[in-house]
Amino acid sequence: MTGGPAIVPGAVFGVVGALAAFPLRLAAREVERRHAELRRGVTRRTSHVVFGRALLAKEKSGDAEIERRAKSERQAGRALVSENGFLRLLGLMKAPDASSLSRQSLIDQSRLAGDALDMLSLFDAFEHDGEPYSFRDLILARKYAGLIASGATWGAIARSVHRSGPVASLTAKSLNLGSQHGRPDAIYLDDGTSELDGQLLFDLGSPEDDTLEELFAEAEMAEEEGRHDDAAALYQRCLAIDPKDSIAAFNRANCLRGAGRIAEAAHDYARAIKLDPGFVEAWFNLAGLMSDEGKAGSARRHLQKAIALDKAYADPVFNLARLEFDAGNLMEARRLWVRYLELDAESEWARTAQKGIQFVDLHMARTAG
Repeated sequence: MTGGPAIVPGAVFGVVGALAAFPLRLAAREVERRHAELRRGVTRRTSHVVFGRALLAKEKSGDAEIERRAKSERQAGRALVSENGFLRLLGLMKAPDASSLSRQSLIDQSRLAGDALDMLSLFDAFEHDGEPYSFRDLILARKYAGLIASGATWGAIARSVHRSGPVASLTAKSLNLGSQHGRPDAIYLDDGTSELDGQLLFDLGSPEDDTLEELFAEAEMAEEEGRHDDAAALYQRCLAIDPKDSIAAFNRANCLRGAGRIAEAAHDYARAIKLDPGFVEAWFNLAGLMSDEGKAGSARRHLQKAIALDKAYADPVFNLARLEFDAGNLMEARRLWVRYLELDAESEWARTAQKGIQFVDLHMARTAG
């Protein structure tokens, strides 16, 4: 592929949900060749978030949860990337023909709601994964708008259209909501006699890839449900398959900490840091663990490392201020609280920092007097 977008060296890609069209192992190799990084999950270093289409098959996610996650990542300033968009960045999928329709123009001409357009684009329900869109995308947008007006959700549409082959092939077909056929979540072709069905997406992965993705998703679910020991065991199985997965090591450490297995948690935080020395959340969480264990010196060093790695990360600044305050280093605590307020002036923690500064000022005034 030539002339299309390309991966910027130094970019950090995080994958949310399993990739359905391409094994993560192969994608990581391609990303690394372009001097960028690919990880499961999202950390503070993540610049681009790839939404795997297998998310659509996760019953527990639900459309609302996917929307919430997409909104959260956008607000954090990360670029959202669809699977096809990701493959185009890697040069593994040909870019569609040149097009000229802006996002707003597509909305105006199709009457498809902007939020629905964004979610359908993120899950490759159009020929293009973002603007500029094509005339074929406009035809599809009008069809989707009609389906939504009939009661369909963007998720039902996205799940259905990928069962029929290339989405552009749907431009010449009539799409109808399946409620009249007793299948409210299904989209039917033409007169309703042919349901869009079959495999959700094509698969190029090996059985090992499938097992790893399934294990990781199962581990995440166990972690969300607070089943810390189960989640830790599942993440350990992930690490047995892919020992270089710093996210799995970090997540396992969090689960072990939640289960009260402190020594093991510290080991896995250290493992995550060894695999990815720039993993700022691992430094921060290990500092918290050391602080809980009364190891103030170690906690201080880890917090200082986290701050050095990410100067815009407010949490380690606050925790280090509190650590210095408890140690009697009042002026250093004050300096750190002032810095914290430069990063966060609105939260409950900000009010605590302001009170800390006031206390130090009063204390110093009394001492001087």
